[in-house]
Amino acid sequence: MRILISNDDGIGAPGIKVLEEAALRLNADVWVIAPDGNRSGFGHCISLRKGFSVSRIAAQRYACTGTPADCVIAGLNWVFRDGGRPDLVLSGINEGRNVAEDVSYSGTMAVAREAALNGIPGIAFSAPRDSETFSDAGFDWLSARIRSFWETRGEWASEGHWLNVNLPRRVPAPMRAARIGRDKVATRVVIHEEDEVSARIEPLADRNYFTIGEDENGLIDRGFAAVTCLNWFGNAQVPAGALHELETA
Repeated sequence: MRILISNDDGIGAPGIKVLEEAALRLNADVWVIAPDGNRSGFGHCISLRKGFSVSRIAAQRYACTGTPADCVIAGLNWVFRDGGRPDLVLSGINEGRNVAEDVSYSGTMAVAREAALNGIPGIAFSAPRDSETFSDAGFDWLSARIRSFWETRGEWASEGHWLNVNLPRRVPAPMRAARIGRDKVATRVVIHEEDEVSARIEPLADRNYFTIGEDENGLIDRGFAAVTCLNWFGNAQVPAGALHELETA
């Protein structure tokens, strides 16, 4: 099983080292291609027109000047272009929760989503910022969870689906399927400079951790690893009234 790991916090972030160590407990065929700096909040942006660079910094380890999604693109189209594409793509461990609307903004999600769009099982991992340091038992637990997800991929990894796993503050921990929450991120901004015709605005990443009980925030706060299965190709029925063509005089 060949595993590709990326993130949006950057190749030097502590979370990616944790995920790499857990993956290496499964086998040695683990590759890291991650941004050369923090790309949080980049969503599924890719570097159209301007391109990006990728360079090997150690054995099976690459830094990318592009976005998180670009890292997967770099792997499939350059690092593994002669064959042996990844069997599984892991993303994270993100510094901070990825719940509710974060799945739209998150570069961590983009890594797993880009894998899913290429027919590769993808799993995104995130954890609260105040999480405890991983113990040896925590690494074993995470490694076992990755193996379990891999062995059950036939049940969740199809038609653009990927997994979003939000860890609690301490692992090992029980896992539970979660409802997608309604927590709102970036509810405040800071206006650093402004005049009559322009302003420089900084959205803040703070949130209120709103929960309705069995959603991601509620489970995380009760010590569960909250798991959702997301689908890029999902859609709802378009109401007939929305397709009504107004008569013109």
